[in-house]
Amino acid sequence: MRISGITIPDSKRLEIGLTAVFGIGRVRARKILTEAKVDFGKKPTELSSEEESLIGKLVGAYQIEGELRRTISSNIKRLKDIKSYRGSRHSRLLPARGQRTKTNSRTVRGNVRKTMTSGRRKVEKK
Repeated sequence: MRISGITIPDSKRLEIGLTAVFGIGRVRARKILTEAKVDFGKKPTELSSEEESLIGKLVGAYQIEGELRRTISSNIKRLKDIKSYRGSRHSRLLPARGQRTKTNSRTVRGNVRKTMTSGRRKVEKK
């Protein structure tokens, strides 16, 4: 079964297999299957041609794959162009949503070699 150029794995249940499409998660996959009146546990090989076409039509109603990727990248580009704080965080490849950077996102920042310590110096004994 193929949806918008993406092959849905035959070995996985439809609920999980639909998540192979960028822009469809578990919640949206369940919503699509409920609207199509298809069991979540069915495999793609067990579908009839009417069910396949109905699922394809329901998936087509959402913004997925290339269109969604273009929208996301244009939103990020707009933030960079207006020089917003979030845009500057994106351009520096840092977390944009207020996460801490002292202990996390270390590999992205390039601080892999520094060892984390308690921040306190040990008292030397005489």
